[in-house]
Amino acid sequence: MAIESGYILTTPCKNEEKSLPELAESIINQTITPKLWLIINDNSTDNSAKILRDIETKYNWIRVVTSEGQKRDLSFHYAEVVRYGLSLSLEISSAEKIPVEYIGLIDADMILEKNFFEKMIDRFEQDPNLGVASGSTAYFEAENLVTEKGRDNLPIGGLRVWRRECLIETGGFPLSYSADSVSNVLALLHGWETKKFEDIIGIQTRRTGSAEGLWKGYITKGESDYYRDYHPVYVLSKFIKYSFTHPFYIGIAYMEGYINGIVKIKKKICIPEVRRYYRKKHLEIGRYYAGKFKFKL
Repeated sequence: MAIESGYILTTPCKNEEKSLPELAESIINQTITPKLWLIINDNSTDNSAKILRDIETKYNWIRVVTSEGQKRDLSFHYAEVVRYGLSLSLEISSAEKIPVEYIGLIDADMILEKNFFEKMIDRFEQDPNLGVASGSTAYFEAENLVTEKGRDNLPIGGLRVWRRECLIETGGFPLSYSADSVSNVLALLHGWETKKFEDIIGIQTRRTGSAEGLWKGYITKGESDYYRDYHPVYVLSKFIKYSFTHPFYIGIAYMEGYINGIVKIKKKICIPEVRRYYRKKHLEIGRYYAGKFKFKL
């Protein structure tokens, strides 16, 4: 079908000189070109800035903004950069009267199939209740392409698209640990549907959560699960799952992060309805799989 709805993109970038050229090529060659691609250079110290300048000079719909940077941070700083980028992209589109119905967030370590946004927008056009959706990530392990597993109603982080109305209605990108997950919850609580499509693929140049190494990535997962107030039963089940997942040390890293939350972080997410949702997450997951496999809990 012919797709006329416009979309804009935001990409946060911190020291991504190896992956930026392939990402840029995959965006530039999309079957539907974005109206605006705003890249936030988070004060990169490698060759990223030069690569971004070169891209920006060739295409008038690509803009690069430099933010005040610090060390890569998988918790609040990432959320701050993304929130700033999404807000600024909406401001630019409004000021310049750029028609936009959809807003994408694509991390700098992604490579997209050339009809990624054509397929994604088509799914939104078919379902007016769809508020946020993502494709599925795959990454190379040795020479094998591995697709990351996940539930089909949980859009993943840096490979997602919002309906503009949904993003605005839910207050923009939240400032939180696991802000992408919190964004999903806010969409659900406002009556929107959320989806992850297995047949719309982005190849990730590294495994999710491994930008600073898997150990640190899973420590952050544990801290996040404390902050969002997961039930201890669910935390224990995740620890067991990770302990039997290669590499097996990620279970220990996850539990260390959760204990860090208890001892050091102490505070929890301050949006009551979101906190209640996460506290009962294990029950929601149980209902999901009970319906999927047609058995009673």
